[in-house]
Amino acid sequence: MSDHHPPQPINQKLLTPGAIVLLVLTGIGLCFAAWRFIFGIGSITNLDYQHPWGIWIAIDVATGVALAAGGFTTAALAHIFHREHYHAVVRPALLTAMLGYTFVGMGLMVDLGRYYNIWHPAIMWSGHSVLFEVGMCVMCYLTVLYIEFLPIVCERFMGDERWPRLSRVCRRLHGTVEKVMFVFVIAGVVLSCLHQSSLGNLMVIAPSKMHDLWDTPILALLFLLSAIAVGYPMVIFESLCASRAFGLKPEMHVLSPLAKFVPVILGIYLAFKVGDLAVREKLHLLAEGSPQATMWVIEVVIGVVVPFVLLLMRRVRNSPSGLFAAATMVVVGVAINRINVFLVAYQPLYPEKTYFPSIGEVAVTVGLISLLIFCYRVIVNYFPVISHPGEARSA
Repeated sequence: MSDHHPPQPINQKLLTPGAIVLLVLTGIGLCFAAWRFIFGIGSITNLDYQHPWGIWIAIDVATGVALAAGGFTTAALAHIFHREHYHAVVRPALLTAMLGYTFVGMGLMVDLGRYYNIWHPAIMWSGHSVLFEVGMCVMCYLTVLYIEFLPIVCERFMGDERWPRLSRVCRRLHGTVEKVMFVFVIAGVVLSCLHQSSLGNLMVIAPSKMHDLWDTPILALLFLLSAIAVGYPMVIFESLCASRAFGLKPEMHVLSPLAKFVPVILGIYLAFKVGDLAVREKLHLLAEGSPQATMWVIEVVIGVVVPFVLLLMRRVRNSPSGLFAAATMVVVGVAINRINVFLVAYQPLYPEKTYFPSIGEVAVTVGLISLLIFCYRVIVNYFPVISHPGEARSA
């Protein structure tokens, strides 16, 4: 007998104590963001000409893009490789990716000095710019994500007798989109691979300002491999968090087999990461005792080595708490990697001071993350995203 249940709305109380906390944090972040837009980016940040980016790029953009990789990795697994067993996690992963990229765009708006020019790449093309390629791919992929989510919206209103005309339109639209969905799935995978790797190429153009542990010509490949490696752990992390928050039974019959793929991808990523240092004869830098060396070791041990070992064990993969711990380590490890590349490794030639994020920068970042989580709760509450066997208890 199959354990799979059709996706359906959660239909729980929306404004729980946790949701109210999220809204308060969102409000604080929006206040700081409003101050930034009114009085300029320098009014609430510690950014300057020597440190042109901070946590808004490292966390809101680079980390956000990486952690949204579950959308294209699960889509590839279920639709391109036809592993039907994993369809139950495709919709939550798609929603996470859609919201992730949406909030990446919002974070970029806050970070851009002249935010009102964010539309320029759409019509002012520059084929020699890595950042142009990233911007175009992200815009196109975000469009693809919304199109892929469209059938879920249609299913919400199909057969609804309160709006018969809307129901008919949604039914026709659902059938049309489903017929061409394979095109958008393939486009999503291709676009994701392009911009995930190109984010790494952004730092290749500044070799004199990058620490040797990360100053490598294959940084684009390492970014792509790490994004693929964090795709399934992020899906596992999100699924277990949602199960806990909504009082649902964890879908271990899907998550445990999914976890089998993670050690393979982590092993490939670790081989390239360590092999790169060996080929460039930079392994000795790990023993220099610098902050950069310490952060590199923390990144690799927490984010790669420990979860690699844990996920080789069947009892860890079959345990919700063990699986959650291992997946969380991979997620945190990739976040540390993006922070390392954009903040720890990057140093101006003649720094006058050390960058440290201001209260305003932290507040905006926390506010964006809180709003993303709240939007996720709202959408799964009213749209058929999560598969669950029956009525869920209130969180």
